[in-house]
Formats: sequence, C-alpha cells, structure tokens
Amino acid sequence: MKRLLKSIGPAIIVAAVVLGPGSILTSSKVGATFGMMGVPVVLVAAILMIAMVALSARLGLVYENSLCDELADRLGRSVAVAIGAILFTLIALFQSSNNLALIGGVEALLGKGGLSTAVQLGVLLVFNGCIVACLYLLRNLYRSVEGLMKILIGLMSIAFLINLFVSFSAPREFVPVEATEAPDLLPLLGMIGTTFSVAGAFYQAYLVKEKGWGLGDARKGLIDSTVSISVLGLMTVAILLTANRVFYGNPEPVVLGSVGDVALQLEPLFGSKARIVFAGGILAGALSSFLVNALIGGTVMSDSLGRGSRLDQPWPVHLTTTCLLVGMGVAMMALAREGSVVLLITIAQALTVLGIPALAAALIYLGTRPDLTGERKVPRWMLALACVGFLVACGLACLTAVKVYEKLAG
Repeated sequence: MKRLLKSIGPAIIVAAVVLGPGSILTSSKVGATFGMMGVPVVLVAAILMIAMVALSARLGLVYENSLCDELADRLGRSVAVAIGAILFTLIALFQSSNNLALIGGVEALLGKGGLSTAVQLGVLLVFNGCIVACLYLLRNLYRSVEGLMKILIGLMSIAFLINLFVSFSAPREFVPVEATEAPDLLPLLGMIGTTFSVAGAFYQAYLVKEKGWGLGDARKGLIDSTVSISVLGLMTVAILLTANRVFYGNPEPVVLGSVGDVALQLEPLFGSKARIVFAGGILAGALSSFLVNALIGGTVMSDSLGRGSRLDQPWPVHLTTTCLLVGMGVAMMALAREGSVVLLITIAQALTVLGIPALAAALIYLGTRPDLTGERKVPRWMLALACVGFLVACGLACLTAVKVYEKLAG
C-alpha cells in the first residue's frame, strides 16, 4: 500500500481537473434522465481515459524533450504552435465555467438563492488574486499542486460517497414512472466528453517530468494512471447513482441547470447537513479544476512557443496567469450581463472540433515513431485503445460541430 501511494501523483492532478463542475453536473443529469444506463458509458469512457493518460505518461518518460518540442522537431514549430494556441484559447474561455461553478458552490454551501452581483464579482477577484499569488510565491509549485489535489480528491470522494449512502438509505418520496419521451442525448455526450478528457491526458506527459520520473518508472506511470483515473470513474458513478436514486422516474422532473441546483435540490430529501456535504464536494471539484485547468493551457502554450514547459520557469506561470484572468473576465461578463459571452463560448466549442482530435492524433503520432524501440517502445494495447479514443474524440467533435452550427444558424 505504501508503494502504491508513492506511485500516485501526476495522474491524480489530471483526475482533479477532469472531475470538475462540468463532470458533476453532466453526471447528475445523466443519472436523472437515463438512470442506470449511464453506468456502462462511464466505465467505457474511464477505460479509454486510462489508456490515453497512460500513453501520455509513457511519452513523457521515453522522450527527453517535451511533447511540443518533439512535435516541433519532427513536424515544424508551426504545428506545435497551432496545437498550443487552440488548446490555450479553448481552456481560457472554458475557464469561465470554473469561475461560475465557484460561485454556485459558495451559494449552495450558504443555502441562499443567490448572492448579489457585487459580492459575486468580489469573490472572483479575491479568489483569482490568491491563485495568482500562489503561482508566483510557491517555491515548489508542482509538489504543492500535487498535495492540494490529493486533499481535494479525498474531500470529493468522502462527500459523494456519503451522499450515495444517504440516498440509498432514505426511502423515495415518489413512485418512479417510465419516461414517455426520448431523453436528450446531450448530457450523455457531455458526460463522455468530461470523463474522457484528451486535454487532461495530454498534460500527463508534462506532469511525469515535473515529478522527476524517467524510463525506469514506467511501471509507476501505469499504476498512477490506472488508480487515479479509476478513482475518477468511481466518483462519477457515485454521482450518477445518487442522481438516479433521487431524481430518476420522478413524475415531476426537476431542472438541474447548474451544480448549485443539484445541491439545493437534494436538501428536501437529505436535509441541510447532506446538502452542505454535497456542496462541499462541488466546491472542492471547482477548486481542483480551477487551478489545473489553467496550468494545462499556460504550460502547453509556453511549450509550443519554445519558452519552457516546467513550472519553475517564468513563461508557463505568466501564461497560466493570463489563462486565469481571461476566464475570470469572461465569467464576470456573464454575471454582469447575461448572454454577453455566448459568442465566446461558441468559439470555444468550435475550437473543440479541431483541438481535441488534434491532441489525440499528436499523442498517437508520437507513440508510433520508429525510433521508439526496446524499452522505449509503447505497448500495442495502449496504442490500440488510444486509437479507439481518437475515433471517439472525432465523433464527439462532429456532434459539437453540429451543435455550433445550429447555434450560429439560430
């Protein structure tokens, strides 16, 4: 057990960013509308995520240079910059959802219908300011982030498991009825996309280098990927089962518009204490995703420009700060004027069409180079599952393209 715990580190950071507010909300919606049908979907997505994270970790161990430097050497710097720019813009714009989830978690924790706009903006300013200060003041940023993510994942695990136990120990207040209309597939697709996060997997190659692992730590990398992403999958299943027990088959369906809504909707059945526990899990998810999401965008962008890929270098920190500020700015616009960020979110969704399959293709490309021989060779099962994941990413991208087109046409 001690050896196992020492092997866990980089991928727990990936799990922390993936198990964010988006995953919590979509899993709750799937449990409420699809019931137990969502469980096998989560398991398949988790298996594909394990393979993609394990592949990225392997590449971080076998290559001396970073991923973007390797792409620049083999395909040209312009290819690396294109991937970095798409990923940075996508993450910077979607960072706004983490800011809004932070507000939702605070409101759910307080049990209020909503805070004033001035208070909401103040919370975002203070929190983002504290994060930026930590980025520049912490001496060993990676070790601090890894330790914090382990704590937050632990808090989320405890919170969601407690609510799962409470939901099944309490009797239902309604008799489940069969749905007469076909459920909306968007939450199910969203859950696949939030569980199988290629952007998070791509960052794993950078994290193993931050950890100081080399080729001799390949087994640790596989254990780390398997255990950490399995925890992610189990937590997603726990959230889904809780929502299934509480909401599925309700003759008077509730609208789960935000992560705060999920916590507040549980209060009539669970009571204020369980609502606080669930809100605490939501808040931990928002905080964990908040920082690591920005680190992914800042680090990969810096690396693509040839400015460094380590957290003890200035440019990754500068660009991470930029990512945080853009996300905060977009969230403030959304809070101050509803509907003002629709175009920006549409742009982010459009970039997903190009960005996510491109990241998966880059990992597979680097994993199939002929110079990877002997101990450096990537296992075939890992590449096979990664190829399946690439096809899934392409399918999700196509569906996103249709969604963006409908939004623009409307």
